Amino acid sequence: MFTRITSNGGRSYLQIMESYRNDEGKPRVRVVANLGRIDTMKEGQLDALIRGLSRAAGHPEPEKLEVAYESALGFGDVFALHELWKSLGFDRALGRSLRSGRRQIDVSALVRAMVFNRLCDPTSKLGCLRWLDTVALPDMPAKVEHHHLLRAMDALMDNVDRVEAELARQIRPLVDHELTMVFYDLTTVRIHGEARLEDDVRAFGMNKETGGIARQFVLGVVQTADGLPLMHTVHPGNMAETKTLQGMVQTVLQRFPIKRIILVADRGLLSLDNIHHLTDMADKGGRKLEFILAVPARRYGDLVETFRGFDFAGDGLREASFEGHRLIVAHDAARASEQGDARRKRINELETMGNAMVTKLDRQDEGRSALGRRASDRGAYSRFVRAIADAELSRFIKADLTADRFSWNVDEEAIARAALFDGKLVLLTNVPEITPADAVARYKALADIERGFRVLKSDIEIAPVHHRLPDRIRAHALICFLALVLYRVMRMRLKAKGHSASPRAALDTLARIHRHCAKIADRKLEGITTPTPEQLELFDTLNLPRPA
Repeated sequence: MFTRITSNGGRSYLQIMESYRNDEGKPRVRVVANLGRIDTMKEGQLDALIRGLSRAAGHPEPEKLEVAYESALGFGDVFALHELWKSLGFDRALGRSLRSGRRQIDVSALVRAMVFNRLCDPTSKLGCLRWLDTVALPDMPAKVEHHHLLRAMDALMDNVDRVEAELARQIRPLVDHELTMVFYDLTTVRIHGEARLEDDVRAFGMNKETGGIARQFVLGVVQTADGLPLMHTVHPGNMAETKTLQGMVQTVLQRFPIKRIILVADRGLLSLDNIHHLTDMADKGGRKLEFILAVPARRYGDLVETFRGFDFAGDGLREASFEGHRLIVAHDAARASEQGDARRKRINELETMGNAMVTKLDRQDEGRSALGRRASDRGAYSRFVRAIADAELSRFIKADLTADRFSWNVDEEAIARAALFDGKLVLLTNVPEITPADAVARYKALADIERGFRVLKSDIEIAPVHHRLPDRIRAHALICFLALVLYRVMRMRLKAKGHSASPRAALDTLARIHRHCAKIADRKLEGITTPTPEQLELFDTLNLPRPA
């Protein structure tokens, strides 16, 4: 005998069935008893029936089963990142470069955990430990402690050259080896700590985020036109941007066998030494190095006469020659008018301030000054010069310090020269076939690397850094860079399939898939939240297997 649940008219019935053979010897089943509708049975009726049948059969009555539920663990987002990590070959790359039989910790797994933590719940290393207790991250050691994470960072730096070479080897298939446009830019990363160490990368410099002086290090990132990060660099916080360019180009040429590279970089990286160095590196070893660099035009007085000869009617693009290369100038009339009006407004405000000082000095000389502190010409000079410097208008307003009485003059010729540079984007390139419009479009695509910096500082939270040792700081930067690579690969795959979700939104959606565990007596049941159609679509869009 056995039980069976049948459905009829949307209702479920519980029946006791019996198997038998008919006169022809064929197996059949028949209803022994109808026990009624399941949905109308009162609580405990089935348990009472089970106990009664057990007594009738001479078996001990079953005890009430105890069910215990463990805390649900986050699964969907870390599963997706784990599969993406494997599909990019990063597990093999770290396995090859960090292989050592003497270590008592799984460095590759710990590094992977710290990278995923930056994308899922960025926090400190102690916070990473708390996060690991809330997720079901595949292939993790049974026990992870704080010193394990720090030792993994140290091992990463002990083998950093092999690690970065192996990672580049895995990224190469995603790069067009015939021709690639690479973008390079730098940002500053704030850091805590007052101690000073040998080979310290923490230094005081102008911070791009706060606009003031801060202790920091400088992070450089190279990426392709598709937004795929290729490599990163870490420099002391007071290093000039121009000094980072040459070493970066040499490293890119070494790690990526690209036949032709067109480097796009911002004006902070341009110097005559860099131009000559890039020119010397071109056409070596059968590989071609070209560049599109923004020019800090106001720094070069030779361009004044060049700009005076330009007529920007029409498309607003003009071309000339500078340092033996193509000089491309794009003019935005609206932007030029805005900059000129803002400059003239600041000058007028300072002239109004100066006239007020003259009036006060004149009234004082005539004996008609108001009660209060007496003014002097020397004091007026001091306040006026300080105001000019604060407004960064010393080129245009000159206080006459040799005159007996407080006076100044406005250099209209200097204002006219400055107006020549208003609203202009100036590019220097040695790419022979590119049109001026395409060169401008390529340079403006550099803004995407700025978006990557915003991801590093917001979603991945690279700053502020609390590590003290230089190698720990460099390890933190490498971990955050790997998180950025995963983020950008997700973005590329979502965009290729026309999906509207951002990587951050996709991970948040997948994070709602949890791994569950329940114990019923001696039996343990495990499973995951049933994925929704939206979540399944994300796995398919990201070219990742669905969780089982």
